[in-house]
Amino acid sequence: MTAKGCSYNGGVCHEIVEHCNGCNRTVEFNSGWYCSASPEPAKRWQVGNCNLASHVKSAVSTAQAKINPLKASKRANKKK
Repeated sequence: MTAKGCSYNGGVCHEIVEHCNGCNRTVEFNSGWYCSASPEPAKRWQVGNCNLASHVKSAVSTAQAKINPLKASKRANKKK
């Protein structure tokens, strides 16, 4: 959506969905709030988080590797 209008799907852009509140890409026009990056924001949220959402932080999980107890005891004995 731009100031000149929408060029998506015959000139029809869709307003933002509830998940988009707080995003830096939302723009207010006379007819409502629209996403400046996506003409149909609901489709971006169907599968999961929107990849363009600036307000959503992805959680990075660090899994600890399994330690072999036999090797760990040998390493501990070397340090003594």
